[in-house]
Amino acid sequence: MKAAPAAQKRLLDLAELDSVLDRLAHRRRTLPELAVIDEQSRQYAQLATQAIAAETEAGDLAREQTKAENDVDTVRIRAERDQKRLDSGMVTSPKDLSSLQSEIASLHRRQGDLEEVVLEIMERREAADAKVNDLVAKRDELATTRAAAEDRRDAALAEIGKEAADAESRRSDVATEIPADLLALYEKLRGQYGVGAAMLHGGRCMGCKVSLSIADMNRIKTAPHDEVLRCEECRRILVRTPESGI
Repeated sequence: MKAAPAAQKRLLDLAELDSVLDRLAHRRRTLPELAVIDEQSRQYAQLATQAIAAETEAGDLAREQTKAENDVDTVRIRAERDQKRLDSGMVTSPKDLSSLQSEIASLHRRQGDLEEVVLEIMERREAADAKVNDLVAKRDELATTRAAAEDRRDAALAEIGKEAADAESRRSDVATEIPADLLALYEKLRGQYGVGAAMLHGGRCMGCKVSLSIADMNRIKTAPHDEVLRCEECRRILVRTPESGI
């Protein structure tokens, strides 16, 4: 393949811009905020699940407390009713009086037992509510922290996007100065090796960093200036410059 030396040298400018774009793409993929957001999202999901479970437990205890309190009220009302019957003097039979007094005593014992149950449930509910509040506070705090990380990520991505757009624009300008066949070869090699062209500097290919043999250097010295050369080691386009050592 033939191409003017100036066009070949523009490949180095193109390669430099491609290197800039590759670095920007790497920065975009490896922003520290991305790992932070991923970890915080995992923690947030875990806290959200724990909060839901705690809220469910607290809700169950609230219903259990209501039922226990209703049971207390039922027993208390029945005891009060029986006490009124006893106090009214309407029950005169000794046997009925004894039975009524025994029932009232039993109801008071039952009421006491149920009130103990209510207190135990209230303590469990208080602990459950405290757990809910703690988990919700941690979840909300993490949401705020994650939002701040997302803002930093978005700002960094915007800056990278701006730099990439500028590099892409300059790359387009350079590409228009390179013959189509030479550009196509460069793009093909770039797809294969990551870098499509490299400078020959001091007898060394700057693409693979390998020093050329004396035979290869002699071949290059005698090659026409417009001949497109390839590194025998890495197969990239080898661009000759005043620093090539020939």
